[in-house]
Parts: sequence; C-alpha cells; structure tokens
Amino acid sequence: MIKLIASDLDGTILLKDAQSVDNSLFETIHKISEKGIIFAPASGRQYNSLKMLFEPIAKDLMYIAENGSLVMYNEEVLFKSPMDRKLAMEIIEDVYEHCNCEVLVSGLNTAYIKPKAKEYLHRMTSMVKYTTSMVDSFDDIQEDILKVSVCDISGIKNSTEYFTKKWSGKVLTAVSGKLYLDFTANGVNKGTAIKKIQEKLGISPDECMAFGDNYNDIEMLDNVGHSYAMDRAVDDIKKHAKHITESVEMTLKENFL
Repeated sequence: MIKLIASDLDGTILLKDAQSVDNSLFETIHKISEKGIIFAPASGRQYNSLKMLFEPIAKDLMYIAENGSLVMYNEEVLFKSPMDRKLAMEIIEDVYEHCNCEVLVSGLNTAYIKPKAKEYLHRMTSMVKYTTSMVDSFDDIQEDILKVSVCDISGIKNSTEYFTKKWSGKVLTAVSGKLYLDFTANGVNKGTAIKKIQEKLGISPDECMAFGDNYNDIEMLDNVGHSYAMDRAVDDIKKHAKHITESVEMTLKENFL
C-alpha cells in the first residue's frame, strides 16, 4: 500500500510554465489524503511559495522544499539541512559577480535577494510570488542558509558549466527548471529527504511513489518503489523511472480513485 506520494512541480505538475495548480488536482489530492496517504510537493521552491500554490489543501500536505534542504509537516520543521555558512557566502559572491546572473539565498521563511535587474525582481515577487527580503548585503542574513540559487534569465544552460566546474565536490549542484541552478550542502537532495522521511515515519521505499522530470529529481526517483518520469523528460531522467506518464493527476486517479 502506498503511504507517501512526492511530486516535483515545474515541468511535472506545472506544465508549459504554468504558475498555478489546477483545481481538479486539489480535489484529487484531497481525496487521496482522506485515504491516509501523505502527498508531498517536492521542489526547489521555498516552503511559503509551496503553501501558497496549494492553499486550498495546504494543511493536508507535507512539503519537501529547497531541493530537500527543508521538510515541513503539520506546520513544523521535520528536519532541515543548512549549508556551511562560509562556503555559502563564497558562492553568493561568485554568483553575484557573474555577468547576467542573479542570486537567491533561501532561509526558512524567506528568500534573500539583491536584484541587479528589474526583470528579476518582477519575476520573484510577481510571477513566482516568492516571499522575499531585500538586503543591502548578504552578510546581513542572520539565519541558516538552506540553499543558494543562480538565476540566469537568458537560460541556466548558459551558466551551468562554469558554476558546476567551480563548485562541484564542495556542494551539491542541480539544475532546477530552465532558469535555475541550485547549490545545497553535500548529500542534500530530494532523495535524501525522502530517505529521512521514510526513516522518521517508518515507511518503506515500496510504500512510496514519486514523479519528476529534471535532474534534481533523480535521487528522489531512485529512492521510491514506484517512480514516474514525465513523458517530456530527457532520457537521462527516464532511465531512473519504472514508469512514464504524461499527467500526474491522471496517474493518481488511475491508481487511487
């Protein structure tokens, strides 16, 4: 019996750059939750952003946020895995000085930004609708840093090679969508979050299902017994899934309703 379902958002639940979840999916997830199954959005997005996206059923869900750096359940921190502060600050400086790149620094309840371009500010506050805090200096951040992200508005493919070559080994890097590259502490990803949840709640991998479409979903797909890659995902991702689907909602209905 499935006890936990985790799903990526962008490119998995949210298709064609959508920024809102269909009401029909809310209804489907609610019915599944009534069966005692935990549904967990698993994303590089912040916790507050995920709660807003799933507002009609927000209290029913577990949240795997910040690429696995933070897991929230019943409005409490189940666990968090912050970055080494000195290393995070070095990465922040590198990203901020890099041409065409913006930096996003994730805390527990807010994301810290120092926009270089109005387009980036508009994207974070009006499109993605993040909870943000403007800083004059990233040194002003007083809390744990869960994740550092590069945002390249021209496409993250233009910056990935530089940053991964420079920082791989010191931190974990993962492409997240078309515009972002995320840095988390070594060993921290959606998959390790799934493993910690399994251990904490006494759930086996075979009692877990997951959906994903991008490289930051690989470890999550590898750590569940029922793994689904989206049909539009690249072949590298599909290799890690036991099933291919065109729709999360359709698959949920076929399996649980």
